[in-house]
Amino acid sequence: MFKSKIFIMVVAILIAITLILTAAFVLWNYMDKANQSPQDMAQSSAREVKPGKKLTPDQVKENTAIMKDILTNLAGNGNKFIKVTLAFELENKKARDEFDKLDAKMKALIVQTLADMTPDQVTGSKGFDNLTSALMNKMNPLLHEGKLNQILITDIVIQ
Repeated sequence: MFKSKIFIMVVAILIAITLILTAAFVLWNYMDKANQSPQDMAQSSAREVKPGKKLTPDQVKENTAIMKDILTNLAGNGNKFIKVTLAFELENKKARDEFDKLDAKMKALIVQTLADMTPDQVTGSKGFDNLTSALMNKMNPLLHEGKLNQILITDIVIQ
């Protein structure tokens, strides 16, 4: 009888330790994600996107939508503005058609995203990555017929 009480106590202590460690692990992951900047979260989310099947150049051209000369002010103290042309490579023809139908909504997302960024956040290759990953994270949830494979900055002027 004495041994069974000890056994029950040991099992209870092990269960308590397991629960405490599990709670600590969940809390640690939650706090780690809460401390990330929006750009870091966008980049990590974009890295998780798995590439689709390999497309031929003709398919890439057919599934690519281009938005030319999007112009807006950038965030910050100065009167800086940005003019950008973007190419959106989509997964399939249905996704391209859906993207074209959502043209106004997609353009508004681009303008909104750019207006929240400073000139330093959109310059250089790291800035281009920040912009394209943020756009991809905002646009992909709006698409139901497919997804964005890639966003290319084909022309950019910051003044």
